[in-house]
Amino acid sequence: MKILVFAEQRDNKFKKPAFEAVRAARTIADEWGGNVVALVLGSNVSSIAPELGGYGATKVLTVEDARLGLYSSTAYAKIVAEVARNQQPDAVFIPATAMGKDLAPRVAVKLDAGLVADCTALKLEEGELRATRPVYAGKALIEVRALAPVNIYTLRPNVFTAGASSGTTAPVEGVNVTLDEADFLSVVKEVKQSSAKLDVAEADIVVTGGRGLKGPENFAMIEGLAAALGGAVGASRAVVDAGWRPHDEQVGQTGKTVSPSLYIAVAVSGAIQHLAGMSSSKYIVAINKDKDAPIFQVASYGIVGDAFEVVPALTAEVQKLLGKGSS
Repeated sequence: MKILVFAEQRDNKFKKPAFEAVRAARTIADEWGGNVVALVLGSNVSSIAPELGGYGATKVLTVEDARLGLYSSTAYAKIVAEVARNQQPDAVFIPATAMGKDLAPRVAVKLDAGLVADCTALKLEEGELRATRPVYAGKALIEVRALAPVNIYTLRPNVFTAGASSGTTAPVEGVNVTLDEADFLSVVKEVKQSSAKLDVAEADIVVTGGRGLKGPENFAMIEGLAAALGGAVGASRAVVDAGWRPHDEQVGQTGKTVSPSLYIAVAVSGAIQHLAGMSSSKYIVAINKDKDAPIFQVASYGIVGDAFEVVPALTAEVQKLLGKGSS
């Protein structure tokens, strides 16, 4: 039995979901009795590839080309599919990041494979791999048994624990895949990212503000609480549509899916589209003055109160407990 894992990297640094996917594959492989082969694409990635051994990779395959430094959906899909044909894995794991969500269905078509998207749990039962994933905008979970000869599973970030690296390094093998200009019909030309800003999709703590904050200037207190907790700032769709916050902070069905350990929703009503993007968070804290707001139905803890009073007080207490002082 063999699992092939696409390990996403950017600027020669692995994304956290890459480690999570490799560790999840290792857990299943240990039960199944098999190997985990990781695949890394990019420019000069052989230097970072051995690191995946610390998370359970038996071997790491690399495909290096200067043109792969930035994501190309056509080139990446061709490579992953070709490597999968050669390796003949029983399953392919791909992180359900923005890149992974674009890549996985393209590879599935090329391999005529099954695709189980946005998995939140994986287990072996009666010798078969079964996956749990949300449906109906997160209102329900289903267990899926894929029947194709090879199946692709995308794993929701922050749900599967990567844990600490064991320090073990994996052997690295370079793979040659012939690429021509026709394989680069679609290429990301530039990635602009704000410095020192946590990606809401990968953060372990997320503080999200909603329309109840009344204006963009009031997001300063959301930023203050997020900074005190060492978390990222999120926003509801209504807030982003109003132009108060950038789209890369949007949480929900039309934004980013997050699964942090702690999710704090401030003045967010909890429309089903928003819940679809955050309901798998480990702990959910809702702060809303409307006691009937839908967000309370999924909250682990709820505070019915005015956000303009609750959030500053909460921030001050967090700063006191963590010894950060006032900002």
